[in-house]
Amino acid sequence: MHPVVAEKILTEKWHDKRWLWLLSPSIPVVFTGALLAFAWTGHWWCLLFPPAFVHLLMPLLDMAIGEDFSNPPESAVVQLEQDIFYRALVWAYVPFQIAGTVYGAWLSMTMSMPWYGFAALVLSVGSFNGIGIATAHELGHKRAPLDRWLAKIALAPTLYGHFFVEHNRGHHQRVATPEDPASARMGESFWAFLPRTVGGSLRSAWELERARLARQGKSVWSGHNDNLQAWTLSLVFYGALAFWLGWPVLGFLVLQGLYGASMLEVVNYIEHYGLLRQKDASDRYVRCEPEHSWNSNHIVGNIVLYHLQRHSDHHAHPTRRYQALRHFAQAPQLPAGYAAMITAAYLPRLWFSLMDPLVVAHYAGDLSKINMQPSARQRLLKRWHQAPASATGNSP
Repeated sequence: MHPVVAEKILTEKWHDKRWLWLLSPSIPVVFTGALLAFAWTGHWWCLLFPPAFVHLLMPLLDMAIGEDFSNPPESAVVQLEQDIFYRALVWAYVPFQIAGTVYGAWLSMTMSMPWYGFAALVLSVGSFNGIGIATAHELGHKRAPLDRWLAKIALAPTLYGHFFVEHNRGHHQRVATPEDPASARMGESFWAFLPRTVGGSLRSAWELERARLARQGKSVWSGHNDNLQAWTLSLVFYGALAFWLGWPVLGFLVLQGLYGASMLEVVNYIEHYGLLRQKDASDRYVRCEPEHSWNSNHIVGNIVLYHLQRHSDHHAHPTRRYQALRHFAQAPQLPAGYAAMITAAYLPRLWFSLMDPLVVAHYAGDLSKINMQPSARQRLLKRWHQAPASATGNSP
């Protein structure tokens, strides 16, 4: 079908999901409701609802409700972008997220529970802080000071404030290249990717701020450093709770923060797995296009994550607001929504069996176009029957 005709069909099917978007900021409210149910009943299994929602209920709802490939017509985009309703929904997530984290910390210090109940509490609070990073992602790309400060606040509970710098000015420049710590390589398990992306992103964020401030004649240790601003918010938040509840609460806060941050990184793992921008005649990577991000149009996941699953349009237009993001036919599609793929990513054999054939198919069997894990190259070339001589653009 001609691309213009396809685009016309997609826009004709579009309808504004205005009121469905209310589900997004309701996530920390509902998850905190699970904490209230635990406090009211004393049943620790009430705390299982948030992780069960992420790993079981969301995938089932995605399967049941299905996908929406429609795009807003360009004539509607300006009005969508200017509608304060959509901005307020993103803002609303943050105070609910912080309130739920505070309540969870209080429960961890005041409620008697078995170790597995404590673990469930960690996963519960970490879940809405992990989803909160998607909120920070949406806010951090905007230019308004309120949006940018709310992004840093949303990142405070996970101690991951440097994401604000690295994602915007590092990942978006290096996406789908071997040099990007947040782009996963084919043959690289999530458990191998995790330490690489955590360490690489932290180093990148610091170097990006050092270089930016040096150009302005300022020290990297100045108050103008976005990393230091974000980390200070985390220290103040953790310190205030420790002063109120006692220092042992820091154990709970750190554990839930680690889980929340890991939710971000498993999403990073999914979004560009195996995809590679090719180099042009001048040996520079081509511009990022829709083909360089894995996408999903599953409705539930897109509502909860502010259209994060329409990742191709986001990379092409980083400041475009979530409600106006579009589907592209040439973008590779995941076999399921992010929620299901997150669970699959934790199981390397399952992940490789699902995704490696899709990566190879996306490049029509040309393995030289794939971003491969160097240590897995020989195994993958043998598995997919191609000699290594033609491999390019995949330096370790």
